[in-house]
Amino acid sequence: MLLISSVFFLPPQKKKKLAHFLGKQTEVLRFLFSVKGERRKMGVEAVEVEGGVVRMRRGCSCTKDDFLPEESFKSWGNYVKALKETPGRFRDRILARSMDRTELVEMKARSQNEMKKTLNWWDLMWLGMGGVIGAGIFVLTGVEAREAAGPAIVLSYVVSGVSALLSVFCYTEFAVEIPVAGGSFAYLRVELGDFMAFIAAGNIILEYIIGAAAVARAWTSYFATLCNHEANDFRIKAHGLSEEYSHLDPIAVIVLAIICVIAVLSTKGSSRINYVASIVHVVIIVFIIIAGLANANTANYTPFAPFGPRGIFQASAVIFFAYLGFDSVATMAEETKNPGRDIPIGLVGSMVITTAFYCLLALTICLMQPYGQIDKDAAFSVAFEAVGMGWAKYIVAAGALKGMTSVLLVGAVSEARYVTHIARTHMIPPWLAQVNKRTGTPINATVVMQAATAIIAFFSELEILAKLLSISTLFIFMLVALALIVRRYYVSEVTSKVNRSKLIFCLVVILGSSTGTSIYWANSEGWIGYAILVPIWFLGTLGLWVFVPLARTPKIWGVPLVPWLPSASIAINIFLLGSIDRASFVRFGLWTGFILIYYFLFGLHASYDSAKEYEEKGSEDETQLKKVEEGNISSVVKDSESGGYGGDSSNNGAVPDK
Repeated sequence: MLLISSVFFLPPQKKKKLAHFLGKQTEVLRFLFSVKGERRKMGVEAVEVEGGVVRMRRGCSCTKDDFLPEESFKSWGNYVKALKETPGRFRDRILARSMDRTELVEMKARSQNEMKKTLNWWDLMWLGMGGVIGAGIFVLTGVEAREAAGPAIVLSYVVSGVSALLSVFCYTEFAVEIPVAGGSFAYLRVELGDFMAFIAAGNIILEYIIGAAAVARAWTSYFATLCNHEANDFRIKAHGLSEEYSHLDPIAVIVLAIICVIAVLSTKGSSRINYVASIVHVVIIVFIIIAGLANANTANYTPFAPFGPRGIFQASAVIFFAYLGFDSVATMAEETKNPGRDIPIGLVGSMVITTAFYCLLALTICLMQPYGQIDKDAAFSVAFEAVGMGWAKYIVAAGALKGMTSVLLVGAVSEARYVTHIARTHMIPPWLAQVNKRTGTPINATVVMQAATAIIAFFSELEILAKLLSISTLFIFMLVALALIVRRYYVSEVTSKVNRSKLIFCLVVILGSSTGTSIYWANSEGWIGYAILVPIWFLGTLGLWVFVPLARTPKIWGVPLVPWLPSASIAINIFLLGSIDRASFVRFGLWTGFILIYYFLFGLHASYDSAKEYEEKGSEDETQLKKVEEGNISSVVKDSESGGYGGDSSNNGAVPDK
């Protein structure tokens, strides 16, 4: 099968040579050269020749090869053979690590067209705030203040904010060094290998689908407030379903459909819409803080922590959902004009501003009303009505709607970039990796993700979504922090075996003590466990700092206080996981089991075939995968060849052991 669409852009001399080489196909080629102008009128996306027969494919048509083009799926015999080779293929993939240049060059090339570089730090700053400030603060604040933390909800936001800020630093270094659409998936694939990257990929997809579904459900709640109705007045009661899934939400589906259309048209256009909406949103937030504090009653802050420290941390784990969205900025690195400058300003700046707003809003709501009277669905609107400012609830509701609309828009843009890069590796169908030439956006990925989000939003309650989402988010942030430590302290063929063993030992100590602390927190009211486990974590981090030399230094922007900062991020994220209820972990386990089944039946074989195909080409431009244990490097890419960002992941900025 010959794909002809690329032939149209060859110089005339090249076309003649090609026609001469193909001999009997000359007449066919003449026809193809003449059809270029006509195929646009007919809506034809591509022209193919197979067995001497010309076929035109329309843009909306799909074949099996768009989804499963790999050798293992060419026939049932090939598939059965691949399944028999599963153990060997799994060993290969679990040890395989990608390289910086693979993600920057090879993976991007698989999307056929490049994304347009249109964003600067100002765009990223507003996208960061627009992607974060939404349903979390306007909905979950009321729920957690009333049922878990009381007025101490402000401390819950501080704890979650510190955790999120530590994760922001880790994301920023990766986004500057590897500015691709894959975000944390690409970072983990480079440092922790293909298999861990896939586990993260499944949770990334879950995170974005559930996050957007939760915000869409909250959108309906505040829209109802604006219309002087209860939220369920706009939902359809399905009596045959369980209570948690029986309130069907058609408004959420309609909102997501509109967001989908905007997201597929233009990234820059989406950024401008978000920019305007976010400015209005910030103005309304400032109004809420000033007007709310003007009606403050300090007596409402007594008692301050009615549910004790456990309530504060339980609320922190749930409202971590409110900070979801900053990683969206990292996925837009591929469309950023100057990643080295713009990403640190955009990511860190937006998170600092967001955390400050969250803490002030949490402080305000609990000063306006006793925590036991805070409304769970529309906390701020009802609070203003309670202090005699009923007119203000409409301003609050409008601000919340604008904020949640921004969150949905930024989420739609960023989640499609994640899926696009995952599909480039063939772990999921490569059809999802296609970038539309005209719009420069991944239309297929955007539409599929928004459709899945709409289905979840139609059925599921917000509280269920928020808890499940927090598990997924905390797990991914922990992995990114772990990957950053590996990136700084391990470079194949540079790090000695002794230092590699020291690194592994220290990481086991850090992870083990953090997990132990989380389990102890979830099952005990005492303090002896902390007195033992926290010092062990400290010694593990100290040992890493003192006894393991850095193997790499960042070239443009680096996380400060390594290994302390990423180690603290690991500890806090794991600790917060211990505050989430058992039912949410069961749902998380079921999802993980589902993606593992998919991986061993499809994803493993597709990514294995794709990797082997590129390895067999053997040219210097085709980057090889390296093995974690063997540390083999088959090619070294100079910085000048990759514009300062690429190069071999194993020695980029490496510092040899002494």
